[in-house]
Amino acid sequence: MTDFMKGKFLLLSLLTLTLGGSAFGQQDKLITHFMYDKMSLNPGETGIEGGICATTMYRNQWDRVNGAPNSAVLNVEADLTRFIPINAGISFFHDHIGFNTQNNVLLNLSYPLNISGVGKLGIGVGVGIVNFGMSPEWVPPTTMNDQSLPGAFSGTNLDLNFGLYFKDESDTYYAGLSSTHLSESTLAGVTMSGSAPITYTTSRHYYAMGGYTFKSIGDGDIETNALMRTDLVKFSADINARYVWKNLAYGGLTYRTSDAIAVMLGYKPIPDLTIGYSYDISVNKLAGVSRGSHEIMLKYCYYLPPVPIAKSKHPRWL
Repeated sequence: MTDFMKGKFLLLSLLTLTLGGSAFGQQDKLITHFMYDKMSLNPGETGIEGGICATTMYRNQWDRVNGAPNSAVLNVEADLTRFIPINAGISFFHDHIGFNTQNNVLLNLSYPLNISGVGKLGIGVGVGIVNFGMSPEWVPPTTMNDQSLPGAFSGTNLDLNFGLYFKDESDTYYAGLSSTHLSESTLAGVTMSGSAPITYTTSRHYYAMGGYTFKSIGDGDIETNALMRTDLVKFSADINARYVWKNLAYGGLTYRTSDAIAVMLGYKPIPDLTIGYSYDISVNKLAGVSRGSHEIMLKYCYYLPPVPIAKSKHPRWL
């Protein structure tokens, strides 16, 4: 058996054992450009950066491994404090791994609390739905199907997130605490073959994030970021540093515990549009069969013009 076939067999075997009747949610998505995906992990960050921003990402994880995860993210958020006292955003996430497909749609609301002379604290909630489905194509060793193998099903239920996010007044550092899938919803469906129902339960995750920018280093800044995640069963962390040159381009490295080392590159072809790419080099047991992970990121922001200062034209006030 070749290394490629071993990787394929291992991945599909794990999925089969996991989903044989009742399953608990897998780890949330892994994104190397997580500093551009804060809102979907922490609704408190919604709109805190200002402006109206749209961010999309596509990740091809473990390239050339059959059934490996492919993920897509779309976040749209806006600072609405000029009109109402809250910020709002919509987060969409799609993940396909093996026979399984998961979709999340969340409306995120954040109340920004200004702390005079210190910074801004965002208190946020995310309310939406999670959909999980599977459509296996088994190849049994005989002409008879094995009724113990799970069949196709799909289910949808409530999904809830909560987060606190702080950003200092000088835009030098940030920190956040959050939790996703607070409802730990159970999604149930009946297989097409009429066998026993299959259930899938989302697993509550906890996140801590933070970052610090060392400003005016040569012609740019050195930006550091860290993200820690756990479902109280497994723990992983991402730590990265990148050099942002004249706010036009960046390059850096990311380390993800027990998983990968990544190279990050980015460029701004026009103001307020950022294009990013990362390549993850696997350092886990899949290193022998995977050709790494690819990730593409696009972010565009639009900033409303300042509110004009009204001036009286009465002769007494000239």
